[in-house]
Amino acid sequence: MTNPLTIHRGALLLALLTGAALTAPARADNLAVPQLPAYQQECAACHLAYPPGLLPAASWQRLMANLPKHFGTDASLDAPTLKTLSAFLAANAGTYKKVARDPSPPPDDRISQSAWFVREHREIDRATWQRKSIASPANCAACHTGAAQGRFSERDLRIPK
Repeated sequence: MTNPLTIHRGALLLALLTGAALTAPARADNLAVPQLPAYQQECAACHLAYPPGLLPAASWQRLMANLPKHFGTDASLDAPTLKTLSAFLAANAGTYKKVARDPSPPPDDRISQSAWFVREHREIDRATWQRKSIASPANCAACHTGAAQGRFSERDLRIPK
């Protein structure tokens, strides 16, 4: 006969492991984008709604404080939307190893100039970035087919001609 204590321990272990998997921090190549319709609506109207985990909270705070001059575009928001998006970005900002180990924020708070981004893309030459199909390092979705879903794994990589 099976010992009920053994069954309970097994069930407890399974519950703990399942819970750990569901709450584990996102890996750098799989940054599931938290769903916030306002973030998708406002940010994805012009560019990829970048996963908040790609930048530290301080960078997101500076970006949100300077939306009237957002990389050459006026991306101003009304006060309630600004507050909502700022809180969302701060709560979901990068804290994992790649972002946290960078000694300082990326220049101009650009994801494409962060130390981890430069490391990950060091083999990509300037001519590749300048292809019309890519246009710039900020166009993640040009090569990372799962970028909109927060997937940046090499398995989802396709560098266009």
